[in-house]
Amino acid sequence: MRLATPLVIVALLAVAAGCGDSASEETTTAPPVERGDSKERVRAAWQRSPDCERPQRASRWGCSVGAYRCQAVVVDRGWSVSCAKPGESIAFRVRPG
Repeated sequence: MRLATPLVIVALLAVAAGCGDSASEETTTAPPVERGDSKERVRAAWQRSPDCERPQRASRWGCSVGAYRCQAVVVDRGWSVSCAKPGESIAFRVRPG
C-alpha cells in the first residue's frame, strides 16, 4: 500500500505532462474554445482541427483544441475523445468518415 500512493502520483503527473513526441506539442490551428463552451462546440473544433486528425495506423493520439488537451482512442464504434483543461472536461464519440 505504501508503494501504491507514489505510483499513482507519478502516473497522474505523467498524464498531466502529456505524452507523445515533440510534434504533438505544437500550437494548434483550431479556433479557441471558451470556458463553458458546449460539448458540441468542442467536438466541432476538434473535428475541424488538422492537428486532431488520426495519424495513419494509430490507435491513440492527442492534440490541443483551444485551451483543451484532447486524447482520442480507437473504439469499436469510431473514436472516443476526452478533452480537458483545468476545472473542465468533456468526452464524446466520433464516427470516422
